[in-house]
Amino acid sequence: NREAIVRVHDFYSRDPRFSFILLPENVGKRKAQIAAIGQSSGDLVLNVDSDSTIACDVVSKLASKMRNPEVGAVMGQLTASNRSDTWLTKLIDMEYWLACNEERAAQARFGAVMCCCGPCAMYRRSALVSLLDQYETQLFRGKASNFGEDRHLTILMLKAGFRTEYVPDAVVATVVPDRLKPYLYQQLRWARSTFRDTFLALPLLRGLNRFITLDVIGQNVGPLLLALSVVTGLAHFIMSATVPWWTILMIVSMTMIRCSVVALHSRQLRFLGFVLHTPINL
Repeated sequence: NREAIVRVHDFYSRDPRFSFILLPENVGKRKAQIAAIGQSSGDLVLNVDSDSTIACDVVSKLASKMRNPEVGAVMGQLTASNRSDTWLTKLIDMEYWLACNEERAAQARFGAVMCCCGPCAMYRRSALVSLLDQYETQLFRGKASNFGEDRHLTILMLKAGFRTEYVPDAVVATVVPDRLKPYLYQQLRWARSTFRDTFLALPLLRGLNRFITLDVIGQNVGPLLLALSVVTGLAHFIMSATVPWWTILMIVSMTMIRCSVVALHSRQLRFLGFVLHTPINL
């Protein structure tokens, strides 16, 4: 969509603080990142997606965490910039809060955030340069990978011996899908990335805290067990013509407990409404 950015480019290209790289064709996010990193000179590299807006203090807060030379990458807290648009964007905003302030925050206690999310992440340039060849040549089913860049790059950082961190007060607002079909396509793409890159991360787990191992197992086995429960329930209904109430009761109970705990933890009653995300998750 080069035509859409010409006006922005023309305005900022006159500013000596900015340097634009116009590639001859659309080659995807990964190769665009590599082109920019290759021409960079600073100690730190900040990646911001085009649909994301960072708070004025995000750069300084992320950079402060990078003062520790053991840290190779760091991410901020994601929110949905369009969260008030539809019921779905409200649910996604809650989902992002959970992913950041429970999952990433817990992983950060052990210096091993497993995915520094694409909308806004800061990297140590010296570490990035040494990993670019591996990053660029990742294959999936024999073809160059075009999804899951953020998770793959984070795992490469961890494999190289760097810590990955999370800064909760570095707030980044990003546009989320407001319709169900695009959202499901996005989730399927992310799920493929999670399952695929888990195998890449397996050798890492021996050197990380046991919590991280438990967390990785939970992230991958949990959805499979949930799918198995649904399939088993459907099979029970088809074969016996009776409703599998125990399966339904178990899923409903776990959902209500989960949302109640989060509402108490966050002190936000809105998370009681996150129960509506369960049928979408199924």
